[in-house]
Amino acid sequence: MFAATFPGQGSQSVGMLSGLSATCAEVRTTFEEASDALGYDLWDLAQEGPERRLNATEQTQPAMLAAGVAVWRCWEARGGPRPGVAAGHSLGEYSALVAFGALGFRDAIRTVAARGRFMQEAVPEGEGGIAAIIGLDDDTVVALCEGVRSQVRLGHVSAVNFNAPGQVAIAGTSRAVDAAIGEARVAGARRAIRLPMSVPVHCPLMAPATARLEAVLAGVVIESPEVPILHNVDVTPRSSGSSIRSALSAQLASPVRWRQTVVAMGERGAAAMVEFGPGRVLTGLARRIDRAIEATTVHDAKSLDAALDALAAGEKR
Repeated sequence: MFAATFPGQGSQSVGMLSGLSATCAEVRTTFEEASDALGYDLWDLAQEGPERRLNATEQTQPAMLAAGVAVWRCWEARGGPRPGVAAGHSLGEYSALVAFGALGFRDAIRTVAARGRFMQEAVPEGEGGIAAIIGLDDDTVVALCEGVRSQVRLGHVSAVNFNAPGQVAIAGTSRAVDAAIGEARVAGARRAIRLPMSVPVHCPLMAPATARLEAVLAGVVIESPEVPILHNVDVTPRSSGSSIRSALSAQLASPVRWRQTVVAMGERGAAAMVEFGPGRVLTGLARRIDRAIEATTVHDAKSLDAALDALAAGEKR
């Protein structure tokens, strides 16, 4: 049995999936469907940029959703097997819900475009930030964020992505994030650096965006997924539309528990993990979390063939 995963914001790049589109018609078809829902040419943006616009949260999110779904559709077109469990990292959770029948693609595209806009508007440009802390354990990062928060004048900062052993992302107000970076370096972090994203997602500063997202999700049909999808907020699958809505709403202001997610996939019997979408971020994290899981990515024709062959070989063993 294998697990399917879908990347989130940060894996996008100008020109993504251009190679796969040459051999798989589903890529262009998917982006055309997304473009029709959005009212602008999403494929042109993904291929030509400019990078600044592609990296704007309101555009990044539908682009990455379309990319993940497109790769999954190529997998299906090639007769690829269905996973026993699935998950997506932050935005990627929407890709998983579309891929496995819980959420309609057009509804999802419009929803994540709104989600991105709500996130951008929740905290003014330049007032928030995100940083990666490498080389400290989870508890140390949580504690140093608590210490910074006790200095009220700095604002909020908290651990928001528990990605892998020794790899945690923090987010909050710009001054608090900078202070936490300094504390992490003093504590012995190998690296503590700001990331090129000003929206402090997955922390309480997203409360205004959460309220607006809830209103959008209330008008969207959500059904039970065809395979269990482990949600970011608590690494638990859900089967009802109302419970999935609650998880998606809570996700914006709650940490992404990715390390626990990969561990849970292994405990459910996943011997392999396939990442559907641009980049290799989740594949790299999986290899750091559980070396027993054979992790691979699908983002072009060559990697699609390799992943199909690897799963087939695993089934024969």
